Amino acid sequence: MDQLLVVVNRAAGTTDEESVTTALTALRSGADVRVAATADPGELLRAVEGRGDRRLVVLGGDGSVHAAVTALDAVGGLDPDEPLGIVPLGTGNDLAQALGLPLDPSESAAVVLTGARRPLDLLRDEAGGLVVNAVHLGAGARASAEAVRFKGRLGAAAYPLGAAIAGVTTAGWKLRVEVDGRVVGHATAGWSPDGTRDVLMAAVCNGPTIGGATPLAPDALVDDGLLDVVVSTATGPLARAAFATALSTGRHVDRDDVLVVRGREVTVGGGPVDLVADGDLEEDVRGRTWRTERHAWSVLVPG
Repeated sequence: MDQLLVVVNRAAGTTDEESVTTALTALRSGADVRVAATADPGELLRAVEGRGDRRLVVLGGDGSVHAAVTALDAVGGLDPDEPLGIVPLGTGNDLAQALGLPLDPSESAAVVLTGARRPLDLLRDEAGGLVVNAVHLGAGARASAEAVRFKGRLGAAAYPLGAAIAGVTTAGWKLRVEVDGRVVGHATAGWSPDGTRDVLMAAVCNGPTIGGATPLAPDALVDDGLLDVVVSTATGPLARAAFATALSTGRHVDRDDVLVVRGREVTVGGGPVDLVADGDLEEDVRGRTWRTERHAWSVLVPG
């Protein structure tokens, strides 16, 4: 019988008790299950470090998977031959959807018990920070930052308000984006000689979507060893609105004010600019470099 350590983030507001109970019941039908309900990175790290030979299973969304992978990496337990199980109980579940995991908790639990191992890529920055799905900088991150200020009073309604505020107040950020040592947009009309330009947003993507279904990098693959870099210079009011409309269907990549480049190492400089990595907000970032690590870990997926 499989031995599992199932981690649940007690601090995640979207992980409802009924779904957790459904998933645990299904997992216990075919495995010996130990549950670790953690509320902070320290508790998660201790749980992962003490897991022994148990397979790690994450109940949650991209943020919870991000936290678990970070903890595994910290204790030297990130091994592509030892796949994680994911029961997607988050708001967006972008990575899970890219992997074809069912969103029903009992069905995804069955995949944990019977699924096949799929190696996945990983993004690592110069400080050792990890990203499993995507990081985006600029307008979307600013909307998240604005929403945080109202979340305590307005709950979920804070997010459209944050997006509205960001849409009205955002004029762009002067950024410089390099992919594999080459400046994106260099020598192109509108770009300065040093490669900087006012940018609405930039994204470094392993997976194709963010926010549950928004196809930010529609052709991105989670296991091809490449990062999809999307840069939008749609900073004018009409251009921003048109970009937002096209983004909802993935047609933004066909716009003249959007560049898509693939590579293995990405550096973004300039700012300061806000960024969101796997749902975690970081404000006023001056620069960051990400490198892809091909097949650094793996997940159980439908066979």
